[in-house]
Amino acid sequence: MCDEARVQLDLAHRVRFTRDAFDPVNTTLAQVVSSDHPGRALVVVDRGLLNARPELQNQITAYADAHGPEFPQIVAFRTLPGGERVKNDLSLLEELLGVFNHHRLDRHAYVLAIGGGALLDTVGFAAAVCHRGLRLVRMPTTTLSQGDSGVGVKNGVNMFGQKNFIGSFAVPHAVVNDLALLEALSDRDWRCGLSEAVKVALLKDSAFFDQIERDRERLVQRDPVAGDRVWERSAALHLGHIARTPSEGGDPFERTTSRPLDAGHWSAHQLERMSDFAIRHGEAVALGLALDADYALATGLLPAADHARIVGLLGALGFDLHHPLLADPRLLEGIEAFREHLGGKLTLTLFAGVGQPVEVHEVDADRLAAVAAARAASVLGRVQNTGR
Repeated sequence: MCDEARVQLDLAHRVRFTRDAFDPVNTTLAQVVSSDHPGRALVVVDRGLLNARPELQNQITAYADAHGPEFPQIVAFRTLPGGERVKNDLSLLEELLGVFNHHRLDRHAYVLAIGGGALLDTVGFAAAVCHRGLRLVRMPTTTLSQGDSGVGVKNGVNMFGQKNFIGSFAVPHAVVNDLALLEALSDRDWRCGLSEAVKVALLKDSAFFDQIERDRERLVQRDPVAGDRVWERSAALHLGHIARTPSEGGDPFERTTSRPLDAGHWSAHQLERMSDFAIRHGEAVALGLALDADYALATGLLPAADHARIVGLLGALGFDLHHPLLADPRLLEGIEAFREHLGGKLTLTLFAGVGQPVEVHEVDADRLAAVAAARAASVLGRVQNTGR
């Protein structure tokens, strides 16, 4: 009989911020992939991004040529649709694995994924299961993915109507956040990353929350200095949580029932599903944070002043914090779905104040339904009054 053994994994998690990553004089990308045996590389790009920037493929090819034989040989470019569609259509996953097989990619090969969080999730899962792991280099192109999901270690696609039903934990070979790629985003998509920044500030850094409050008007105007500061700090806080070992109070592979980085997400994921993903993830997280703040206030956990700051900031950043689906009885099904995703007892992260997370294991369903209905009431009233 063998004794228990502990395996210590030393996994480098390289996250780099830069601007104009494919300018040949910029060495950021070259530094994270160059080696004596660089292998080959397949580039997968969000189709919408490539349509908007048709010169991108030539820029990437020129960059690889400029950095010589130590840079991986690019064997092909492929495009995939962005958004939740790429995670819902499993034929796209099969097609991608077929491309990996056709080009005989091995464990020394790189997959350069350029797109938003949904595309990174799908390509990351394919890379993780092909030969038990190709070298994934993520290049997030949205504020959500640069500040949050793109720097994580989770990959997945949707199945049976459930988000990320099949997936993996796999540390990417590197993450290169090119801030210039954010400039082409619509205001709606640019704003979406701010909800995750507010979330992680509420969890881990009250000074960061203060900073977002001070800069709120500049952020609404998409001031690049204020914006860059938010994405970099948000990414650092998310990365700091992921990089901690269990002995250091971290849970990078979600072995426990606690998911602090998913604060506000039990209802966010449910709202996305119920709206057939018409509500963007960042918008759903803003609604989820507001709803959880309402519930924490109603139960006496969150002081009124802190509640006003949280809801006020999200509103000031441009998020609509009311939606008819908040009154839908199906909303509360998200509580059980959240618990089932990890198993074990329910664990939600609420807030006793800014920077004061609290784990809650029971929910008063009637009170939660009441505060959700109250948050939906104002938008329902507007719809009724206008006859729409």
